[in-house]
Amino acid sequence: MALHGVIICRRGRVIESNPLITLGEVVAWIITKYFLTAAVVVLVSELAKRSDKLGGFVAALPLVTVLTLIWLYIEKQPQEKIANHAWYTFWYVVPTLPMFLAFPVLLPRIGFWPSLFACVIITIVCFGLFALAVRRFGVELL
Repeated sequence: MALHGVIICRRGRVIESNPLITLGEVVAWIITKYFLTAAVVVLVSELAKRSDKLGGFVAALPLVTVLTLIWLYIEKQPQEKIANHAWYTFWYVVPTLPMFLAFPVLLPRIGFWPSLFACVIITIVCFGLFALAVRRFGVELL
């Protein structure tokens, strides 16, 4: 189902419409995307229960990004938009990596929720510093 002709509203104005696509089709497509994307998250969490290594490996795969690229392609988004999504995803992943090293160190010391909160702060700080660093090379993340 290609949704290229769906009514798209931005700030209250219609950009494009196609009377051949119904609201029900749009809602069904969005529900399908939610279901399939949620299924990936559930799969990863179930695998992680059974095997730390397998769960970590599957979680490290860019499954959500791959699904997003597929959704953008199916929805007939321009190639430039799809390519930009992959490009920015790469740059946004890099500053999240320290969190994966900090969390296992913090967890036994301060517990789950404080560790998770600390990792969010670490990621925000790393992202800000990383964005400033890569700006010198022409990569604008903010």
